[in-house]
Amino acid sequence: MEIVGRLRQLPLFRGFDEASLAELVGSSTVAEAADGELLIEYGHAGEYLGVLLEGRATVRRPAPEPGAPPVEVGTLGPGDHFGEMSLLTGEVTTAEVAAVGPCRYLRIPQAVYGRTLAANPVAVAELAKAMAARLRQRWQDPVQRHAAADAWDRARDPYRLDPGAALGERRVLVLNCGSSSVKYCLFDGPDPARQVRGIVERIGLEGSRHRRRGPDGERSEAVAVPDHAAALELVFAALGTGRQIDVVGHRVAHGGERYAGAARVDDDVRAAIRELSALAPLHNPHNLAGIEAALRRLPDATHVAVFDTAFHRTIPSFAHQYALPHELARRLRLRRYGFHGPSHQYVALRAATWLRRPVTELKLVTCHLGSGSSVCAIDHGRSIDISTGFTPLEGLIMGTRCGDIDPGLVLHLITAQGMTAAELERILNHDSGLKGVSGRTGDMREIEAAADRGDPQALLAVQMYTYRIRKYVGAYAAALGGIDALVFTAGIGENSAGVRARVCQGLDRLGIVLDEARNRAAGTGVRDVSAESSPVRVLAVPTDEELMIAREAVRALGHDQVTAIIRARAERPIPIEVSAHHVHLSAAHVEALFGAGHTLTRRSDLSQPGQFACAETVDLVGPKGRVDRVRVLGPARKETQIEISRTEEFRLGIDAPIRASGDIKGSPGLTLVGPRGSVTLAEGTICAMRHIHMSPEDALTYGIRDRDMVRVRTRGERALIFGDVLVRVSPDFRLAMHIDTDEANAAEINTGAVGFLDSIQERQGAVRETWVPAAAESRGAP
Repeated sequence: MEIVGRLRQLPLFRGFDEASLAELVGSSTVAEAADGELLIEYGHAGEYLGVLLEGRATVRRPAPEPGAPPVEVGTLGPGDHFGEMSLLTGEVTTAEVAAVGPCRYLRIPQAVYGRTLAANPVAVAELAKAMAARLRQRWQDPVQRHAAADAWDRARDPYRLDPGAALGERRVLVLNCGSSSVKYCLFDGPDPARQVRGIVERIGLEGSRHRRRGPDGERSEAVAVPDHAAALELVFAALGTGRQIDVVGHRVAHGGERYAGAARVDDDVRAAIRELSALAPLHNPHNLAGIEAALRRLPDATHVAVFDTAFHRTIPSFAHQYALPHELARRLRLRRYGFHGPSHQYVALRAATWLRRPVTELKLVTCHLGSGSSVCAIDHGRSIDISTGFTPLEGLIMGTRCGDIDPGLVLHLITAQGMTAAELERILNHDSGLKGVSGRTGDMREIEAAADRGDPQALLAVQMYTYRIRKYVGAYAAALGGIDALVFTAGIGENSAGVRARVCQGLDRLGIVLDEARNRAAGTGVRDVSAESSPVRVLAVPTDEELMIAREAVRALGHDQVTAIIRARAERPIPIEVSAHHVHLSAAHVEALFGAGHTLTRRSDLSQPGQFACAETVDLVGPKGRVDRVRVLGPARKETQIEISRTEEFRLGIDAPIRASGDIKGSPGLTLVGPRGSVTLAEGTICAMRHIHMSPEDALTYGIRDRDMVRVRTRGERALIFGDVLVRVSPDFRLAMHIDTDEANAAEINTGAVGFLDSIQERQGAVRETWVPAAAESRGAP
């Protein structure tokens, strides 16, 4: 009650009654810190809102010069709160908070904040006011802007990939149930030494074994396991009778078109996995059997399905569709889905952390090379192509899978040789690939050793394997318009210097140059094996699919909490505005197109404060055609940007990426023609991602952060849900959702339509910086 009384005196908590404050305090933690102990670390993703109860603390930033003392930027006393900016914006912390003498403080976790503070209008108003003031103050102060960028650059784990950051104190079990094996990993809190990893193999067959590694060392024993339920009983017995398992993350091969992320297991999810077994008969039935056995054995745990295909849901239709009759492909859901999603996503985030650049700024090609293999093209954190297809059989040559093959060859084997579907499945999935070509095995280590001894078939297998990878790397580098890094992972990718060398051979024209000594040197963790002069970094990055599955399972529960907050709020309509094609011009290009000294003429105000449609228009000229009289929007910006629809892409003869406004690096250019001149851009044309403008108060009310991806529901005769809607938060914004003309026409949305926030779809990791005011852009601010 003492703490409740103190909180009621603070402006942030004045809107709470005593019972609500007691509930908040009961769900939070009172912590103590000794002199010099850190309450919040610099460069960490926000986890809680702190309120100082007793004592003092200093707010400081690292010194700009090595060896110098930290720079104090403020002090805190009883009643002051801290940590809210990182919690509210998604940025890493831009300062550390250290105790000055002993102090006591209240830690309000993010989930509790969302459930309580965000539901209180007084608290929302206080936090929104503080957030807006801090953002504006930062933009006016170059030192603060630099500190925000520097904090991200110095962040050790901005994407929460380490077990402690990803999982906290939770006990998380990961299960991967295959056709004849169960792989598992138990994350028992943040200490890696307490992890248990193992596999029960040859389920239902002779020679079954259980191998595991944990705090008590490594063990391997012969076992009798007639089915998956028996295998899971062995797993649970090996894990012991420690504290209860909180979360179980289940790897599921196929999530189809329905799942863009992990999902809490319920009857609907189980039914969907069962239905999708028709698309993945070698995987989903066994995944589901493992889920159902685990549900019986661990009924009190939260079970989450993590889909291999989910990361690839962002692949555009022109890359994922097969050139089959449209109605047939639609009815039977015949398309490229992609696999190994957790691995590709994990190593992309690890590579971004190592490169000290946000993944949303990078173009990557990731090569998952193990017994199953795939190459993925990742543009600004989103998968845009993957070598695997309708099944994991497509793409690269693998241990026992053939990879890409002429469908006519399969027809020939059926018609000329009379082979059955079962025979073909065995040949293509189990007897081909490295095993089939070498005539030996699917293990690359044995094949490389045989090739070193001069075995011609082993040498041919290595050549075919690496040539196929090199083709995909080159193709994806072209699809991305150049890359920042080439990443090798999984057993072969991480450990075979010979494979990496052969893949990179001859790719110097693409900026990929290997350093032979670095490539051959053994090491652990992320390794840069490229030459110093290489424009593209070549990295060997250990994957950890089990940790990624555990992380995504826990994140899915966080998404559920945010969605519960959204749905608990009274439904507030979001105006939907249709954004036609338009152009933002830099000041220099305004003069080049309309004459020296010309300034933009305000024609009408737009819904967002400070933004306006101009009297000026320009013509767009592309390789194929042109679009005339495209409206210019003001004020002038730092860089010229063109936003068009998919229909206009074709008319102009270009393929523009779907990007957030301002993200134009690597996009195609066009020629702009005005009354006094023309400008040819090297880049700057995008299809704008559908998005919502929110003020800090709007975002706080919904428990939403800047750059969250959400779903928006519309009503009416053609009621639908828009997915992949980006949230942008700024003190300068008024609540509105923007879609382009193609989307509006397809959904039959007209002026005056409204939508309703339905759920959160994805929350990015820590971001480098939020909010760039339009007025600052017009001044050419950095």
